[in-house]
Amino acid sequence: MPLKIVGTGLGRTGTMSLKRALEMLGFGPCHHMMEVFQHPESVPLWIEAAKGRPSWDAIFKDYASAVDYPSCKFWRELTAYYSDAYVLHSVRDPNRWFDSTQATIFSETSPALNAPPPMNEFFAAILGDFGDRIHDRDFMIAYFKRHTEEVERTIPKKRLLVYEAGQGWEPLCSFLGVSVPSEPFPLVNTREEFIARRAAQTKNA
Repeated sequence: MPLKIVGTGLGRTGTMSLKRALEMLGFGPCHHMMEVFQHPESVPLWIEAAKGRPSWDAIFKDYASAVDYPSCKFWRELTAYYSDAYVLHSVRDPNRWFDSTQATIFSETSPALNAPPPMNEFFAAILGDFGDRIHDRDFMIAYFKRHTEEVERTIPKKRLLVYEAGQGWEPLCSFLGVSVPSEPFPLVNTREEFIARRAAQTKNA
């Protein structure tokens, strides 16, 4: 199925909550980095995409939307390929974003920085823009801000929603043209939940 929503926001901008929210609104399944871990057979396809040989229909054949890494790395390609898709750009305070990444997805013990083959090639491809400066606050915050500026400059305003998860259902539902659910907006994968889950995985490894 063609993607109906392309998420361009970087990881740790409420993307897991957005994944759940979009699925509740009927735009699921929604692709997220967790899908890569659950479907390692997709890793070679992502590596090929990073080499300029994407098979987007194969990667997203079972998904109606996509947020988080690795999709946000390919936001230019995906928003062009799925030209009718809504574009959802998730943001948050840049300093809080940096602090969150350093405690979670870019921590010293993160699989993203310590993966065996072929995942090391996968992560090198999607995180290559950071080089050896992934722990450099000023560099990373500048990257974060520049990324948002490039999305806003590239995507037509009528197609784009810049969104913070704390805004709740209303702006998201209005943008997508759907009714507001009666259930609360999901809040999942907080920093504390992420760290606790990682600790449990390490303990059981």
